[in-house]
Amino acid sequence: MTTAKRAAFFRAEGVLLSRGVLAATAYYAANAQKFSERALRLGVVALSAPLQGLLGQNDRTLANRLAFLAARGMSEDRLAELGEEYAEDMLKDKILDQGVELIKRARAEGHRIVVLSDNIAQIMEPLLQHLPKIDDLVCNHLEITDGEATGKLLDPVIGSHGDGKWVQGYAERHGLDLRACAAYGAHGTDLLLLAGVGRPCAVNPDFTLRRSAREAEWPVIDYQE
Repeated sequence: MTTAKRAAFFRAEGVLLSRGVLAATAYYAANAQKFSERALRLGVVALSAPLQGLLGQNDRTLANRLAFLAARGMSEDRLAELGEEYAEDMLKDKILDQGVELIKRARAEGHRIVVLSDNIAQIMEPLLQHLPKIDDLVCNHLEITDGEATGKLLDPVIGSHGDGKWVQGYAERHGLDLRACAAYGAHGTDLLLLAGVGRPCAVNPDFTLRRSAREAEWPVIDYQE
């Protein structure tokens, strides 16, 4: 673990990865063990997709909760197995080279590296082996009861406006000076995260964040997959 007193916070989706949570939940649904179960779970994903589009820029808490309803009833072992498969077979090739370079640059500048992800631990933890060394991963966790997912995400749900408050608490726990910290976000819900540090940067921003970054005169980086 680094002892740096400043950190760089990276939103995984959009900054480091070109795929979001809907692709992950669709993978889980499509690989359910029974055909009837697959159809039901894919139906849940299809119903949540339009809401993801509508809510994604402004209320990712609800959008992420809806997306992972498709995992309801899956065993903890199956979630872990499919998460590892998805990270290895589908997601590692969607890691953005430019995002990796941003991590390496921040590390060279002496920052503690923190990655925040809308996705769940069963996917993100196996993916870490394909990323440069990071100090902390902050991601979502499914509620497990009697060995099965309830379909609910545990609080706090990562990927919301609340991430800005979470970063303040993180800085207090680790003795960080937020004025010396950097943050890289891609969504409108990253506004409070970016506003809370001294070096904010919008990366591949959605409409809401691009407009706000322009008004705040924050740096904007655009790169392709």
